[in-house]
Order: sequence, then C-alpha cells, then structure tokens
Amino acid sequence: MSQVFYLLRSRLDGQYLVAHPKPRTTSPEQQPDQGYLLMFQEHFDALSYLNTHGAAVADRFAVESIPNTQLNGLLKRWGFVGIGVVKDPLLPQIEFMSHTS
Repeated sequence: MSQVFYLLRSRLDGQYLVAHPKPRTTSPEQQPDQGYLLMFQEHFDALSYLNTHGAAVADRFAVESIPNTQLNGLLKRWGFVGIGVVKDPLLPQIEFMSHTS
C-alpha cells in the first residue's frame, strides 16, 4: 500500500511551497538550488501550517495530494534537492532529507 503525502501549491503560478536553507558558502559560482519540497503527512497538517505561518496568503494556496510512488518523478521534474517532512506544523519541526538520483 502506498503512503499519501500532502503538498502546498500556489494557485497563482503552480509553484510548490519549498524551504531554502542558508547557503554554507557565498561564492558567485554557486548555483542556487531548487530547495526542499515541504510535505505533510495529513491534509489538516498542511492547512494548519498554512493558517499558522501564512494566514495572509492562505487563500493563494491549495493542498495537493501525491502518493509516494509518484514522489521521485516530481522531485526530478522540478529539480528539488530533497524533501522536508513537516512533523509539527505549529512550531514547525521539519525533517530534511536529500534526494539522490
């Protein structure tokens, strides 16, 4: 059985909500990464996160579900460096994992 994750996606431009960690070095040659795709284990966790940390723009986002079987393709297609699974949407506590091809 496949697990389903929930993502926040902009209704305006279709972009997913991502986290961009601070770069370790600031060299001009360094390419900006596409960040970590933020994922939630429950639909209501995604809504809680959005309402807590983005109430002013909450109406600009929609919750989208994706089975874990399609996750690898999404990460490759959008060029994300990994995922960030939001464990607690209110604090927030996020577990980051890098994606390997």
